[in-house]
Amino acid sequence: MGMKDQFQEKSEQFQQQARQRAQQGKEQMQGRGRRRNEDIDEQQRQREPRESEERLDQDYDV
Repeated sequence: MGMKDQFQEKSEQFQQQARQRAQQGKEQMQGRGRRRNEDIDEQQRQREPRESEERLDQDYDV
C-alpha cells in the first residue's frame, strides 16, 4: 500500500467518524428537545391545578 492509499484510507476514516459524530449530536439535540417539551408540559400540568384553585377561590371571595 502506497502513501497515497494510506492517506486516502485515513481520510475516509476521519470522514466516517465525523458523520457518526454529527449523527450522534443530531440525536442528542432531538432528545434534548423532547425532554425540554416534556419538562414544559409537566410544568404546565402542575400550574393548571393551581390556576383552577385560584379561580375557585376568586369565585367564592365575591
